[in-house]
Amino acid sequence: MPDGSSAGEPIDTLMKSTRDLLRPEEIVREATRDIIKDEIRRHIERTLEEDPQLARDLKDSVRQLLEARAMEYAALIRVGTCTARLGMATVPPNVRAALTKDIVDLISRELGQIVEKSL
Repeated sequence: MPDGSSAGEPIDTLMKSTRDLLRPEEIVREATRDIIKDEIRRHIERTLEEDPQLARDLKDSVRQLLEARAMEYAALIRVGTCTARLGMATVPPNVRAALTKDIVDLISRELGQIVEKSL
């Protein structure tokens, strides 16, 4: 076969994937990375425990960052809304009516799916 595959290709693929899963050097590398991350996390936690003002500042900064992200998303939604309204204003009335119905149906389906997933 020209591409180097053999008649036992599914078995060859299974064997290769099994060998990849059992590569000890990768397992050791991942375990070492986890140990290092844990040690860094403990060091950061100790530092924050020793300096409560720094912990409060960090907490406030993260809150401000999350608020800024929420404001950014809200602004993007407003821009999208204005763009949709502009697009709707530029089409003939009969097309506008059909598009409005399609958009309402789409939004209704999407909201229904969101509600179903949240229950």
